[in-house]
Amino acid sequence: MSRKRSEKEYQKTAEFHFRRWLEGSKDPFLDTVELKPQKKFAEEDAVTKKRQQELNELRLALYDKNKNRVVKGFEVLYKICSPLFCILIIGALLIAVSFLPPEGNASNPVNNEVEARYLEAGLQETGAVNSVAGMILNYRAFDTFGETNVLYIATCCVMILLLVEDDKIRNKLQLNDREFEPRNDVILQKVAMLLVPIVFMFGIYVMLNGHLGPGGGFAGGAMVGAGLILYVSAYGTKKTQRFFNEKIYTVIKVTALCLYGLLMVYFYYTGANGLDNHIPLGIPGNILSSGLILPINVLVGTEVACTMYAFYALFRRGDV
Repeated sequence: MSRKRSEKEYQKTAEFHFRRWLEGSKDPFLDTVELKPQKKFAEEDAVTKKRQQELNELRLALYDKNKNRVVKGFEVLYKICSPLFCILIIGALLIAVSFLPPEGNASNPVNNEVEARYLEAGLQETGAVNSVAGMILNYRAFDTFGETNVLYIATCCVMILLLVEDDKIRNKLQLNDREFEPRNDVILQKVAMLLVPIVFMFGIYVMLNGHLGPGGGFAGGAMVGAGLILYVSAYGTKKTQRFFNEKIYTVIKVTALCLYGLLMVYFYYTGANGLDNHIPLGIPGNILSSGLILPINVLVGTEVACTMYAFYALFRRGDV
């Protein structure tokens, strides 16, 4: 039959010491730790009402059609341009459909000859060991350029909806990205210090190696963007803006898209006029090979990385 231990006997057992360590009341290095219960945050009613009143005044000032000429002009322009834009899209689609070959026509190819051309002559014509990279960034470079423009337009649309440029409005909205997050999280910062350089290097490697093996601009850019997101999550926007602020972001993103467009213009012009492409393809398998596929991979990766970071930053606090 067991007997009940006294308090003094129980305090000498290993179970008691383990429980105190588990609860946090005893630290092996600091000895006894004073535990203070966290006070529940309670804001005064007057402060809450004042903040709500300021937000209402801000909304009225922004969206008052009678006083704000920009909002009123945008509404008029939207009503005029939206039906015209829809009509243009419908017309373009109808014209494209009219040029499609009729269904069941005897002259339609039974087998797709394009994929055979990609696989059989891709290495010789593009210089890319990776047939997928040769197809996407050479044969179908026009489609890839359109996809890159989609990323740019998507970023512009998110900026129009979420970007807050006026400092007075930002102060009233109290846009502080660290207010509702753990401040100076040592574990997150140490992990980010270790992982961010590795993620950046691997993302750059994937971009530069896209014409030789699996990878490319889209995959590498996504990795670099993930590294930027990890860094800003660990260290905050202020430290991130020391080396990657809104001006640098705009220059990089616009420059990458414009350079990509200029490179494609050379492809389009020579191809449409039956001219020889004088850009050397190099030796297949070398890092400097495949003509313009390597720089295009870098430009696409830069565009993807900027887009990922912009989405995260804008949804986070309305700033890049």
